[in-house]
Amino acid sequence: MRKTIRPSLCFGLALLLCSWASANRRRDPLNQLEVDQLRDTAQEPDQRLKLYIKFARSRLDVIEQVRSDPKVTDRAQQTHDRLQDFLDVYDELNDNVDTFADRKSDLRKALKAVIDADTEFQARLRALKSSATAVPAETQKYDFLLNNALDTVDASAQDHRQLLAEQEQAAKHKRPTPVAPAEER
Repeated sequence: MRKTIRPSLCFGLALLLCSWASANRRRDPLNQLEVDQLRDTAQEPDQRLKLYIKFARSRLDVIEQVRSDPKVTDRAQQTHDRLQDFLDVYDELNDNVDTFADRKSDLRKALKAVIDADTEFQARLRALKSSATAVPAETQKYDFLLNNALDTVDASAQDHRQLLAEQEQAAKHKRPTPVAPAEER
C-alpha cells in the first residue's frame, strides 16, 4: 500500500506545481510581429521608441473598441486586461528610454515624439476615467489599474521632459569635433 501512495502523492505534487507555475506566468502583451519589429531596431533609439509608442497607442485603441462594442460580454475584465497590456508596453517604453539614456544616446528627436505621445495618452486615459464613472460597478474591476496607468504616464511625462531638457543642454555645451584639413588626411 505504501508503494501506491508515493506515486500518487508525487503525481499530485507535480500537478499542483504545474498549475501554480502556469497561474503565475504572465501573458506577453506583444505579438510575434511586434517582437520581430523591435528586434530589428534594437540599436536604433528613434525607431525603437516610435514602435513602442505605436504599440501603446494600439492598446488604447483596443480599449476604446472594447468600451464601445455592444457585443462584448465582460467589458470590465476586457478593459482591465487591455489596460494591463498598455501599462506593460508603456513600462517597456520607459525601460528603453532609460537604457538609451544610460548609453548616452542622443534621444532628443525620439523624446519629442515620446512627449507628444505622453500628452495623448494622458488625455485618453483621463477620458476613459471620466467615462468610467458612469458605470461604477463595472469600474471597480479596473479602477486601480487605470489610476496606476495615469500616475505612471504623468510621472513619466515629467521625467521625459526633464531628460529632453538635459539632453538639449548637453548638446549646447558639446564641442564640435574639429575636422582635419584636407592636406593632413
